[in-house]
Amino acid sequence: MNKRTVINNIGKIILVEAILMLIPTIISLCYGEFDDVFNFLVTIIPSLLVALLCTRAKGSPLTPRDGYVIVGLAWIVISLIGAVPMFLTGAFDTYISALFEMVSGFTTTGASVMSEPGVLGHGTQFFRCFSHWIGGMGVLVFVLMLLPMENDSSMHLIKAEVPGPTSGKLVPRMRQTSRILYGIYGALTLILVIVLIILGMPVYDSFCYAFGTAGTGGFGICSQGLGLYNSPAIEIAISIGMLAFGINFNLYYFLLLGKVKDVFKNEELRVYFGIVVVAIVSISINIFSVIGNFADTFRLSLFQVSSIMTTTGFATADFNMWPNFSQHVLVILMIIGACAGSTAGGFKISRVIILWKSFIAEIKRIINPKRMMPVRVNGSVIDYKALQAAKVYCAAYLIIMCLSVLLLSLNGLDFTTNVTATIACFNNIGPGLGLVGPMANYSVYSMPAQFLLTILMLAGRLEIFPMFLLFAKSAHDR
Repeated sequence: MNKRTVINNIGKIILVEAILMLIPTIISLCYGEFDDVFNFLVTIIPSLLVALLCTRAKGSPLTPRDGYVIVGLAWIVISLIGAVPMFLTGAFDTYISALFEMVSGFTTTGASVMSEPGVLGHGTQFFRCFSHWIGGMGVLVFVLMLLPMENDSSMHLIKAEVPGPTSGKLVPRMRQTSRILYGIYGALTLILVIVLIILGMPVYDSFCYAFGTAGTGGFGICSQGLGLYNSPAIEIAISIGMLAFGINFNLYYFLLLGKVKDVFKNEELRVYFGIVVVAIVSISINIFSVIGNFADTFRLSLFQVSSIMTTTGFATADFNMWPNFSQHVLVILMIIGACAGSTAGGFKISRVIILWKSFIAEIKRIINPKRMMPVRVNGSVIDYKALQAAKVYCAAYLIIMCLSVLLLSLNGLDFTTNVTATIACFNNIGPGLGLVGPMANYSVYSMPAQFLLTILMLAGRLEIFPMFLLFAKSAHDR
C-alpha cells in the first residue's frame, strides 16, 4: 500500500466534508442558532488544517488495493468527523450514539437512537438529512466530481465504492462519469423538492425529506415523520420517488441518450418492478381486513413496499402490527434490496438474478454434464470472476449476519428484534421489527451493541470487502 497516496486522498475527502459543513453552518446562522454555529466551526477549522496537511503528501498512482483501503478509511473518517457537531449538541448521551447516528446518515440507513429528532436545531437537522444525499451516490464519487484525479486511479475508487456486482464507466473519463451521475441525481432530487413544495410541504422540510428519499436514507425531522403532514398526495409522491431512486442510474443516462428499448430490456429493472408489484398485491390482500378500505390499503402497501424494497426506511404505518405474512414479505424485501448502481442498499437484485441462474445452470449441468451452461444476464454471458464474486459475497453475507445476531443476543433482547436489527443495519434499511420497529428506535441497545451495528452499517454500505480489507495485513504491505 502506498501510504502517502492514501493520506493524500483522505485529505481531499476531509477537505470536501469540511466545505460541505459550511452549508448547515450558514443555515444555523440564519436561524440564529449560534451554539450550533460554534459546534460546526470547531469541527470545520481543525478538519481544514488536517486536510491541508494530508494533501501535501504526494505518492504514486493508485492500485486496486489502495482504492479499497481509501474507500474503507474514507467512510470511517467522514463519519468520525461528522459525529462531532452532532455530539456537541448534547442530544446524545455518548459519542458512540452520535457516531451511530452519523454513520446511519452517511450510509443511508436511517436507523436512529433519537426518540425526538425535532430537538435538533435547523442546521444540525439539515446536516443529518444532507448526509443521506452525500452518501447515497457515494462520497468518493462526489469527491471525484469536484477534485482532479488520474482517470485510471479514480476507477479503482469507483469499483470499491459503487454498490453492486459490477461497475463501469458511462463515458471514457471517470470524472465526467461522476459528473453525469451527480447531474442526474441532483436533477431528480430537485424535481422531488419542487413536487413536495407544490403539494404543501414547507420548503425546509421538502429539502430534508427529498435528501432522505434521494439517498434512500429515511431520517425524519420529527417524531411524527411524514404523518405530520397528513397528506396522501405527499406519501404517493415520496413512494414514487423512492422507487425511482432504487433504479440503476446508468439506465437514466441511457434514457437521456434515447436508448429507450435498452432500458426496458434490462433484466434487473423488470425483476425489480415485478417484485414490487407482487409484494404490493400480496400485502394489500393480506392487510385489507385490518385497514378496511381499498384506497388506504393500496397507499399504505405501496409506501411500505417502496420504502423497504429501496432500503429507504420511511414508514407511514406500524407494520409491527400487521399480519405475520406481510411482515415476512417485508423482511424478504429488506434482504433483496433494489438495483445495483442505485442509491439503495440490500443484497441487490442483480446478485439474486446471477445466483438464481447459477443454481439453474448447475442443475442442468448435473443432468447433462457434457453441456456448457453459461449464465447470461441481459443476453451477455457473466464471466467466471463475476460469478465467483457473487458467490463469495453471498457466503460472507450469511456468515456476518449469523455472527452479528449471535453477538447482539448478548444484549438480552428478543430474537425478532436482534435478527431484524441486524438485517436492517447491514442492508442499510433503518426500521426492523419488534423493539426496533418503524415507530421505535435503536436506543434500546447498549453502547457496545450500537457500536457493532455501526460497523454493520459501514460494512453493508461498502459491501463488506473494503471494510474488512483494512484489517488484512497484506493490504498494508508495499
